[in-house]
Amino acid sequence: MKLDEIKLIELPKIEDARGNLSFIQAPDTLPFELKRTYWIYDVAGGNSREGHAFRSQEEVIVALSGSFDVVLDDGVNRRRYHLCRSYYGLYVPRMIWREMDNFSTNSVALVLSSTCYDEADYITDYAIFQNEKISIS
Repeated sequence: MKLDEIKLIELPKIEDARGNLSFIQAPDTLPFELKRTYWIYDVAGGNSREGHAFRSQEEVIVALSGSFDVVLDDGVNRRRYHLCRSYYGLYVPRMIWREMDNFSTNSVALVLSSTCYDEADYITDYAIFQNEKISIS
């Protein structure tokens, strides 16, 4: 649950004159069992998405099209990742504050999740996130 646990996962890339192909195959390419997939799109160029953290959910974020930045915060340190290649996935462990910004026009972010949707798992207030991080440390 620290920034050291975050990693960029290089996804398989099959190059072909007709076009490249990358894939995610559970359990080989993910550090968790896949439970849910969703995607974020139609974010106006340059815009951002509000931050939040998950109490138990882990995720891998892939820039399927275009580019965007993911800003990750463990309660002490912050790090920015620029995602712009569809053959890289950013692994985000639980209890890491996540913000997304700097979206290019027509970008698509694919998110692979370790849990099914659960509203109670979301922390949308940074002060509450910090307090919960302190209580589990």
